[in-house]
Amino acid sequence: MSTDARLAPFRDAARLVVKVGSSLLVAADGSARRDWLATLAEDVATCAARGQRVILVSSGAIALGARLLGLKSGGRASLEDAQAAAAVGQIRLAGLWADQLAAHGLKAAQMLVTLGDFEERRRWLNAAATLERLVALGVVPVLNENDSVATEEIRFGDNDRLAARVAQAARAEAVLLLSDVDGLYTANPDRSPDARRIDLVPDLEAVASLADSGSRSGMGSGGMAAKLEAARIARAAGIPLAIAAGAGPHPLARFLETGQGTVFPAAPGAPARKAWLVGRMVVEGRLRVDAGAAQALGQGRSLLAAGITAVEGGFARGDAVDVVAPDGRTIARGLVAYDAEEVSRIAGKRSDAIGAILGYAPRSAVIHRDQMVML
Repeated sequence: MSTDARLAPFRDAARLVVKVGSSLLVAADGSARRDWLATLAEDVATCAARGQRVILVSSGAIALGARLLGLKSGGRASLEDAQAAAAVGQIRLAGLWADQLAAHGLKAAQMLVTLGDFEERRRWLNAAATLERLVALGVVPVLNENDSVATEEIRFGDNDRLAARVAQAARAEAVLLLSDVDGLYTANPDRSPDARRIDLVPDLEAVASLADSGSRSGMGSGGMAAKLEAARIARAAGIPLAIAAGAGPHPLARFLETGQGTVFPAAPGAPARKAWLVGRMVVEGRLRVDAGAAQALGQGRSLLAAGITAVEGGFARGDAVDVVAPDGRTIARGLVAYDAEEVSRIAGKRSDAIGAILGYAPRSAVIHRDQMVML
């Protein structure tokens, strides 16, 4: 695929989500890279002038706050330090973006979100409505995870995946992850001189083994594994995603001009509800199924009780659960029509026997195909 063809979805996107990593915005000593940020703000203004709306997902609050508070390890020595650093640093981060964008006549809006804002359907719709109104008003939304209240167990954990979820909520057409690496490589470029960048990744499964979970700078919390997960979330919603180098001036303009980076093309987009489902990071349980059920799901059918071999978790009706094939692969995710205790009682049973077991008329499926997405 030519460079122009790879870049077309990003150049032509009416709405583009751009994620900025901590190490780009914050220097090693914890100070803000104001000069660099000024060039990115100019890039955003250039996009706005030609009618392209940019939505920013910006890391950096913890690193900025740690310097102000004098905390060791960049504010990541403990959860309490990270929360305190985020609370202090977020004010600084929002002010930086507001000032730099105002220099080009643009208004900034801060949105601090938590995992629950994207996992719970009603809160997801509220966040989507806020983004829609801000974009319509010509405002540049700047989003970050609310690390001052997030816990180790209930959080996105990195802004790569958050950027992909924001793109779904904002109905964006493309996502660009600006990072301290310029793409996905055939091996770790820090350790292998023969490593080469992969410009196009049409098959995520083929490159899954190339990812690690470490952050090169030590400031961030992502790594290539998080970026590939973000690509999976975006791809399921029909949104292309790219990883590009953010170091150096005008990183957004540079990518849109040269295309240097790794592009993950979009798959045919899922309906909005199913795209929301596949992007969920929290599920309440798992249903193991036999080979026949796995094959039926692949053909677009609903999950019936007869095909379930085991039930894991304490889910309630309406919760999201994963469906696991006999070989251990997670093949689907959906909203379950029964609670865990009921599914345990009817697992492996034919549909005509379920009414007698439960004492009421059974629902048509344990997970209806309209409430399920294949992974």
